[in-house]
Amino acid sequence: MVPWIILAAVLLLLVALPVSIYNGLVRRRNGIANAQGAIDAVLKQRFDLLPNLVETVKRYAAHETGLFAGVVALRKGKNSYGELSADEKNAFDSGFGTGLRNFYAVAENYPDLKASDNFLHLQRTLNELEEQLSAARRTYNAVVTDYNNAVQVFPSSVIAGLFGFRPGRVLETPAEERGVPDVGNLFGDNRCGRQ
Repeated sequence: MVPWIILAAVLLLLVALPVSIYNGLVRRRNGIANAQGAIDAVLKQRFDLLPNLVETVKRYAAHETGLFAGVVALRKGKNSYGELSADEKNAFDSGFGTGLRNFYAVAENYPDLKASDNFLHLQRTLNELEEQLSAARRTYNAVVTDYNNAVQVFPSSVIAGLFGFRPGRVLETPAEERGVPDVGNLFGDNRCGRQ
């Protein structure tokens, strides 16, 4: 009778362990999708806020049309964030930082604009969105790292290989954002370097 109990326990373990590992991998993969959704939600808010910022600044700096055209072009004629493809979302995200820095540099030339309640509110909102986006990206990278560890370590790597689980990609900081910003170039002159 004891050998049957041991045999039943071993069989149960041989079935339960792979099922448990598989379910853990699925939960982690779903966590990645959830974290990506959080990033998309913040990017959508930023996308929707862009026209308000452009309109507010246009009132003060009507002759800066080239800059506005560049910032508006980030939306690529789309009315909603959901219309963008994954590649367009990535292009919008990477181009937004550069466009926004140029946008704020122009705003420096307009003291009335910088003091405008609308502009200040939009600037605060964008800063909050950027902080939320940064936090969402950190969460995403943590979830992907946890998933990658589960996919690559034994014994879960065996189950992952059998069922086609592949490592995920962590988000990386673009090269232009890794360096120290040149504040003098940001404002189009060398005021910061003058003695």
